[in-house]
Amino acid sequence: MADDDLAHVLTAVGLRLRLLRRDRAITLAQLSETTGISLSTLSRLESGQRKPTLELLLPLAKAYGVPLDELVDAPPTGDPRVHPRPFTRYGRTFVPLTRHLGGLQAYKIVLPGRRDDGGELEQRTHEGYEWLYVLEGRMRLVLGEHDVVLGPGEAAEFDTRTPHIFVSAGPEPAEILSIFGRQGERMHVRARPAGKK
Repeated sequence: MADDDLAHVLTAVGLRLRLLRRDRAITLAQLSETTGISLSTLSRLESGQRKPTLELLLPLAKAYGVPLDELVDAPPTGDPRVHPRPFTRYGRTFVPLTRHLGGLQAYKIVLPGRRDDGGELEQRTHEGYEWLYVLEGRMRLVLGEHDVVLGPGEAAEFDTRTPHIFVSAGPEPAEILSIFGRQGERMHVRARPAGKK
């Protein structure tokens, strides 16, 4: 690898690390606690002010549950298959279906079953656009003032700057396909109001 190519690869690592951390909704302080890497070192890595080393990248790859070559954008090996490494966040199981950190991100998500305790669901916002497709079970999507239940074969799409949350619509788990784009890519939508069949 030429010196210019190596410098480009090393420079791009910081951006990948920052995108991955934001995608997983993890703060620098949380990541520091998980990896044992100081907050200042993590910040300098993400900004490109510190060169990445194996000593730093290995615990980060482990914390994110991704292969090391994904962090450094290793050259392709010719194998198009994605080797997913599931991870759990907020009780949900995420199975990554894409290898690259930029552009569209696809996940199979298993939403745990839940009992309706009558409490209000906390909606969140963030940059991007999301498309959801129900594979199995039923999913409840609260999007701003809308409250809909989707079953297998139904899809929804929305701008994630609108307050939203999606959960299983009952005591059984739900499996969904999620495609998320920070750039606002859009898909097809079909949903019906809660209570209608």
